[in-house]
Amino acid sequence: MSETLYQHYGGFGTVSRIVIRLYDHILDDNDIGPFFEDVDMPRLIDHQTKFVASLMGGPAAFTDAHLRGAHRGLGIHNSHFDRLKELVAQTLEESGIAPDHVAELLEGIEARRQVLVEAEDA
Repeated sequence: MSETLYQHYGGFGTVSRIVIRLYDHILDDNDIGPFFEDVDMPRLIDHQTKFVASLMGGPAAFTDAHLRGAHRGLGIHNSHFDRLKELVAQTLEESGIAPDHVAELLEGIEARRQVLVEAEDA
């Protein structure tokens, strides 16, 4: 059995640090930061850590229905999703994740575009 990215990079502690750094970037971003006003950030970071862990082969799992429900009504556009992917890539690179692993994780995020994006860009 091969080692997962979750195991390779040190498990939950590493993923948690990456997600906290990611939200530092997101909250400072003018395009997607406003989506997170009035959000319970500790709860969100916990959920996002589990989601990223699942993308890395860790123990958590998220269904499309769960993701759709959590993002319903937010008016997420393709441009928002693209900006999120840019910030994820930046954060993963800053965290020492290998380029091929960054690409693999971004593919996992891209696979959820149709679940999260509700509105076309104007």
